[in-house]
Amino acid sequence: MDATFRRYRTMSFVTGTTLLILFATLALHSVDLTLWKHLFWFVEVVGVGHGVVLYPIYMIMCFNLVMKFRLNLLLLAGMLLAGFVPGLAFYIEYRMRLRLYPEGLPAR
Repeated sequence: MDATFRRYRTMSFVTGTTLLILFATLALHSVDLTLWKHLFWFVEVVGVGHGVVLYPIYMIMCFNLVMKFRLNLLLLAGMLLAGFVPGLAFYIEYRMRLRLYPEGLPAR
């Protein structure tokens, strides 16, 4: 597996996971307001971590992957959109893996 794809894959999982955690805690807001008062700091930390730190790194990894494998800009737009839609990052990573390595991931 190429180091560029490995970095993209890692950031895809990290960004997707933090986005799912963020949306799960925001869903708790509609269920239990007292629990929300205790988890408000957690939402702030995860939200800032995802939006300010992780997503820009994920954007750089996406751009790096597109440039290295000479993919089209429509794929880049889909990859960048995956950082905003919960769960989509995992699917896009799976589709990129099938596109770049159709025979499967090489053994280490």
